[in-house]
Amino acid sequence: MTPEPIRIDTDVLVIGAGAAGMYAAIEAARGGAKVLLADRSLIGRGGATVMAQMTVACALGEETPDDPQHHYGDTIKAGRGLCDEPLARLLCEDAPDCIRELDRWGVGWARKDGHVTATQAPGHDRPRCVYVDFINTGPAVSKTLRTAMARNPSIRKAGDLCIVDLVVGDGAVLGAVAYHLGSGAPVVIAAKATVLATGGLTRLYRRNSASTNMGGDGYALALRAGATLIDMEFVQFFPIGHLAPRLIGMDPIMWDPFRYKLGGRLLNGNKEEFTSRYGSDEDGKYVLTRDLATYAIFKEVEAGRGSPHGGAYLSFEHCSAATLRAAFGPVIDRLANNGIDLTRMAVEVAPIAHYHMGGVQADATMASELPGLYVAGEVVGGTNGANRLSGNAITEAVVFGRRAGRSAAERVKRSDAPKLEPRHSAAALALVAACGKAQKNTAAMVADLQATMADKVGPFRTGDKLSAALGDIAALTGELGEVPSGSAAKFDLARLDWFDLRNMLTVAHAVAATALARSESRGAHQREDCPAMQPQWQLHQRVQWRGGKLQISSAPAKAPAPPS
Repeated sequence: MTPEPIRIDTDVLVIGAGAAGMYAAIEAARGGAKVLLADRSLIGRGGATVMAQMTVACALGEETPDDPQHHYGDTIKAGRGLCDEPLARLLCEDAPDCIRELDRWGVGWARKDGHVTATQAPGHDRPRCVYVDFINTGPAVSKTLRTAMARNPSIRKAGDLCIVDLVVGDGAVLGAVAYHLGSGAPVVIAAKATVLATGGLTRLYRRNSASTNMGGDGYALALRAGATLIDMEFVQFFPIGHLAPRLIGMDPIMWDPFRYKLGGRLLNGNKEEFTSRYGSDEDGKYVLTRDLATYAIFKEVEAGRGSPHGGAYLSFEHCSAATLRAAFGPVIDRLANNGIDLTRMAVEVAPIAHYHMGGVQADATMASELPGLYVAGEVVGGTNGANRLSGNAITEAVVFGRRAGRSAAERVKRSDAPKLEPRHSAAALALVAACGKAQKNTAAMVADLQATMADKVGPFRTGDKLSAALGDIAALTGELGEVPSGSAAKFDLARLDWFDLRNMLTVAHAVAATALARSESRGAHQREDCPAMQPQWQLHQRVQWRGGKLQISSAPAKAPAPPS
């Protein structure tokens, strides 16, 4: 029997507790709002931020002269004509203030001669990416924000909450319905403003760099509530995810900081450098953008020149033991515990799903078209266009998180929004209470979906593969049904998988359908049957949920003026 719903009232509900969600909660509380920060895992320890070991793009200019306008120019260039100009400007212009605020809070940015130091990353015109040394950037940012939240009594935190649906009434978002994983109890959260900060969708893919709660929840929640998604076809693959030998207790994307600092040579299975065949001769430097590096590795494997496990070699054998230890200290010992000595061996790397450029359409206040709904971090669509510039992910999280929290607090002050009444949440509560008789192997269905996305909606696509993927997704959607599996018992993982699949299948459909419609290659979307970038496709594809179906339309992307 399902327990009676728990009712929680708050000014601002923030869903998702990575960097974007935590910064949104801090800023909303700073604006005078009472905040509830809800997450399905441990607060501040789930999502992508805590796993991110790399760098944060920001035009501080403390070592090398820089300006946000230069950062903006590189962001626009990487986006291949599809960046949303106001969002890209906000990202670059607000970044220095956020990075300095995190510094005041004690994040510990690496310094040289008293100045925050910056490293050169692919796609940037100068050293611009700050970091916390010994590949500790994401964990340090997460810890700093957790500490800042702990000092603020206006922020309540609730973990183990699976958000089922946003609650919409009288044209506005009024909160959300969830269930508590530890008890199965339904939860109704009434809020004057709601911020979605749930991260991206890379769990849709078999090999990915994200945690298990990155299945596109925010996109699906917003879509069902009536918001518009844009640029859903653009999934970025990280080219040098760890492949072999086996690596335990370390992030698969850890090799990027090594390349930032030490170069590193990409070699094919014949131990030959190969990137010059695909548009860039790195010559010991790390300058190849992610889409081009992914393409180069895939093509070498396709030509039969891959490494033994189907990727490429990454070699630091030119570096001495002293050089490696000076750059990465205790990380070298952790590698040794995994049997890896970089002075004597190359590791194998391969592209893995890493980031999503698409998301919810929003303005520069982080407001969606639905009154009361704001978005932050990777949930936001349009900023990065067709390909995200290296280092912009945590930047996007903190800048957009702060702005979303500020906007949500301002709405609370002026809000005369309707109150959440029982009739508004009835349908979502009925879904939480439902228990299907047929037990489904939802874990196997998740694996099937990941295989479909990896094999047919990966970095290199064709119309035939995408059409087949849409058929697979439709079949899995039919198999899933409309009633959740399992029971409303505590920690029923089959039931959690059902709700996850409900979101994942919706988002996978949006990605595959927009990829099929875009008959060109641009940035992270590469159609092998349509290999050229076409000027008539300088369009944002918009996805909406209307009458129980996905609808796709398009709107011209305004080409940003070149930086002055």
